[in-house]
Amino acid sequence: MRKDYNLEKRKYVIGGFIILIVFVYMIKLFELQICDSKYKTYADSNAFLKKTIYPSRGLMYDRKGKLVVFNQPAYDVMFIPRDVQPFDTIDFCNTLQITREDFDQRISDIKNHRKNPNYSLYTQQRFMTHLSAQDYGRLQEKLYRYPGFFIQKRILRKYNYIAGANILGNIREVNNTDLKNDEYYRRGDYTGDLGIEKSYEKYLRGTKGEEILIRDANGKIKGRYNDGNSDIAPIAGKDLTLGIDIELQKYGEQLMQNKIGAIVAIEPSTGEILALVSSPTYNPNDLVGRARGKNYRRLVNDKTIPLYDRAIMAAYPPGSTFKPTQGLILRQEGIVTPHTAYPCYMGFIYGRLKVGCHGHESPITLVPSLRTSCNAYFCWGLKNMLDKKSKYGTTGNAFETWKKHLVNMGYGYRLGIDLPGESRGFIPNEKFYDKVYGQGRWNALTIISIAIGQGEILATPLQIANLAATIANRGYFYTPHVVKDIVGEKIDSTYITPRYTGINSTYYEEIVEGMRQAVTSGTCRTANLKNIEVCGKTGTAQNPHGKDHSAFMGFAPKDNPKIAICVYVQNAGFGATYGVPIGSLMMEKYLNDSIAPERKYLEQRMLESNTMIFSGIKRNY
Repeated sequence: MRKDYNLEKRKYVIGGFIILIVFVYMIKLFELQICDSKYKTYADSNAFLKKTIYPSRGLMYDRKGKLVVFNQPAYDVMFIPRDVQPFDTIDFCNTLQITREDFDQRISDIKNHRKNPNYSLYTQQRFMTHLSAQDYGRLQEKLYRYPGFFIQKRILRKYNYIAGANILGNIREVNNTDLKNDEYYRRGDYTGDLGIEKSYEKYLRGTKGEEILIRDANGKIKGRYNDGNSDIAPIAGKDLTLGIDIELQKYGEQLMQNKIGAIVAIEPSTGEILALVSSPTYNPNDLVGRARGKNYRRLVNDKTIPLYDRAIMAAYPPGSTFKPTQGLILRQEGIVTPHTAYPCYMGFIYGRLKVGCHGHESPITLVPSLRTSCNAYFCWGLKNMLDKKSKYGTTGNAFETWKKHLVNMGYGYRLGIDLPGESRGFIPNEKFYDKVYGQGRWNALTIISIAIGQGEILATPLQIANLAATIANRGYFYTPHVVKDIVGEKIDSTYITPRYTGINSTYYEEIVEGMRQAVTSGTCRTANLKNIEVCGKTGTAQNPHGKDHSAFMGFAPKDNPKIAICVYVQNAGFGATYGVPIGSLMMEKYLNDSIAPERKYLEQRMLESNTMIFSGIKRNY
């Protein structure tokens, strides 16, 4: 009998098809039972109620041990949709002091998968956040009347001082990006937003715990599962000690009331930020609790942008506070000696080009040029450096050498402060000017204004204060930082490693002497303090959009300095008018803890003065 090979092949095809079906079913069963936790969640929700226990968020203390940021309990109303049974809705609304319309809208939003992608009948949903103590008390008494609802304890931040909002930051509810980037978070969790709260979030937030409650067949809670032995205890966040002196911070904010600008104070020996004032500012308690959204919108719409941290984000022309960098570069490059003198007949004059100045002795050398803030000296110095073909070959090479020194001093790039949003400022390079003027079509005279901190030069108040700290240290600085210590953790080595500028420390002594003379007999005389040798440099930065900016940069004492500072007040005129008085008061307050009686008039004038009228901006209230 002849064998039917087609039938034989069909047998294998049918067998293979059956094996394929079995294989597909096995994969699907594996996926449902092992990979997909949805059904396990449904089953568990019948037997257990797992409640998240939120850890205590880390506290913040200032450098003197004063508690700055702490926690207070808050309560959210939660519910599991499948457990909700008919209840007196009107009584529920009255208890929480909301309307029936508000109740219906909240329920609708929770069930809206676009607004709440993780909605499920079996998972916990957040009905209301941040119950007041009174609301919590009323609801707790009646909770048995509202089956399916329960109270979740949370943590809210509180602030002991109405100061430092731009440093401390705040916390907000996580968004979709947070949920995507970090598995720690679940919808409804909170995370740091701005300031220290954001940059140190992983230290501050701690680790969440879990409480497991057991249900009966009717879904009622019968007690703790396994007598609580299966519960997971939360781990509190790490406490932080800040370099900030909160009283100095508060004082700086008072001095900057009704002014636009910033103050940055640094401890030169460590790089720790003593004060970081951005003005206008706001009350940090405004961004806490149920009113956060409304207050946040108000701050965003404020034309003076109080949420913008001018101390680290704003890039200003540094003006004459930039001149010490030029003196150091000229000395390091051998362009000038202590005896090199340049003429100043009320300014730098070269052909038809003139950069104005004010009356003082002429010709003038380096130290007195800092004392009098002579524009001509530094213009001549930069011209002679960029024109020195015998040393550099081309103007471009000379300019790149000039820029490299500035970068080593902390200009042109972010310093790396431990706060989000730091600006890099701006120091142009050769390619920038080639693009603007054409290759080989620019020279020292084209860009001469950069010698005195004008033109294209931009710096943050942080960078200017860091320059003061570098001069105070005679040639090195530590990366500025606001956090001094994290409990149980080592401080990042970035913040304890000195960064050297590469300029001979001997040349710094000449700059220090010039800045000391500026205080004793020059442009910074208001900064002269009894029994404290203050060194300073004024800055009057030209502003093409209105009144000039008032700036000051300095440190004290001259030897073994304890504080370096920058003050920058927008649209306030001469540096000596506002920058110097505010800077000197800040140094005096920090070093003496009080203001001398004979200087109280100066303090009162700064506290009461209003320079916002010169800015053309009216604040929204």
